[in-house]
Amino acid sequence: MANRHLLRTIAMQCLYEWDFSDQNQEKIDAIVAHNTQEFAPGIEDFDFVKKLTHGVLKNQEQIDRVIEEYAPEWPLEQITTVDRNILRLGIYELKFDNDVPPKVAINEAIELAKTFGGPSSGKFVNGVLGTIYRKIVEKEEIKAET
Repeated sequence: MANRHLLRTIAMQCLYEWDFSDQNQEKIDAIVAHNTQEFAPGIEDFDFVKKLTHGVLKNQEQIDRVIEEYAPEWPLEQITTVDRNILRLGIYELKFDNDVPPKVAINEAIELAKTFGGPSSGKFVNGVLGTIYRKIVEKEEIKAET
């Protein structure tokens, strides 16, 4: 497993744990430290995990509004905790992180959904993030990838 994919996986697990428990943002650093030691011993640069988790939490209200807008049939609280946090991570990388090409962000989110979600999670995440990507391109917030 490539380091970035592993680190995204850990970030998703951290967000899941944060969301599943009490959503206390002050605990995220302890969650990140524990999960990185538990799931990626030997990798020393965890700045990417911190960047993703802190970025999602910093922009959570906006990200959740995007989910509600582009998945209106699925109220946020009815989306599984895994899928909800994979979407949050994917939307953060699509809309707020210019370091990751949009298609990489979408593909990584789909792979996380296939690995950790239910049987239809990959299709659900693909549909929501694909729609968001098309709307972002239409609004010319980013250029379409070829």
